[in-house]
Amino acid sequence: MDHERVGHPECNARVPAILAALDAARITARDRPGELVLLEDFAPATAEQIMEVHTKNFVQGLDILAKTRAPCDVDTAPTYVTPGSYDAAMRGCGAAIALVDAVVASAKARAGEEGGPENGGLAATGFGLCRPPGHHATPRAAMGFCLFGTVSAAARHAQRAHGLQRVLIFDFDVHHGNGTNDIFRDDPDVLFVSTHEDGSYPGTGKLSDVGDGDGAGASINIPLPPGSGDAAALAAFDEIVAPAALRFKPDIVLVSAGYDAHWRDALAGLNFRTGTYHRLSTRIKALANELCGGKCVFLLEGGYDLVGLSEGVVDSFRGLLGDASGEPGGRAEAVPGLGDEPEDKVRAVLREAKALHQL
Repeated sequence: MDHERVGHPECNARVPAILAALDAARITARDRPGELVLLEDFAPATAEQIMEVHTKNFVQGLDILAKTRAPCDVDTAPTYVTPGSYDAAMRGCGAAIALVDAVVASAKARAGEEGGPENGGLAATGFGLCRPPGHHATPRAAMGFCLFGTVSAAARHAQRAHGLQRVLIFDFDVHHGNGTNDIFRDDPDVLFVSTHEDGSYPGTGKLSDVGDGDGAGASINIPLPPGSGDAAALAAFDEIVAPAALRFKPDIVLVSAGYDAHWRDALAGLNFRTGTYHRLSTRIKALANELCGGKCVFLLEGGYDLVGLSEGVVDSFRGLLGDASGEPGGRAEAVPGLGDEPEDKVRAVLREAKALHQL
């Protein structure tokens, strides 16, 4: 049985909507051989791999819960579990891990280390269309539609299996990735940077949360005021995310790619445009090319309006492939209020974040 509850926003229509939009845009491995490869043959994550970022009791408990008590809710979001949810979450984490492996192999091949073609040594980018999402799952609990920390498992795998010790995780979901933040809050080798709507679920991600212990300074939270849109997203990236990454010098870039900041999505109040995701993805890929040989993996998080979700992912693919944005012209003017961002409030947040992190 799939991880699916009828009527729930985190539903199994999400990935098919994305795939249909990619097919309509002719952005598939069939349409663009040599540019795109569909990775389907991969193993689910093992319990041991998940226990690198979650407690043994939680991992085993969720398995038992799915087998004996599902369907049921596990928090008030509501986060639900069906009989197939444990296996689905394991497959999602397995996909993330396989993408890290594929990106690393691509980097080696393109550098000629494995006899592959030369391409400036820059790795291919991975994009995981996996669900359920993961960035709210804490070390000990499922939360916020999330069961296991997909991006967190990928980060630990990059470190353990490939020696990519310094990992940058950039989270542009509308909601703060509290689970990822908590898993790595005392780890100086994982730089977690999140842009999210201030005051939205789950209420975490304040500017003052910079990490703890040895990880103090390795958590950068940028809570954007409600109504923030394209200009705020790009300013946050250009003025905070990119300078922090340049200082950190990551070995790989992982992206918690949530599309619920899109103006169409009703679960929160940011107003990113479809083209915002093109512009962010282009910047992220350029940053990975500059800092870590192009090694970069995007992993799907939120995004619950199927049109906004699919448009955003397709435009991210276009950005990563070097294509022009497919956003229709005049979109900002066509949607009342979309161009009206709280500029003064955004500037205040960015100034405080830059001062706090000495950027």
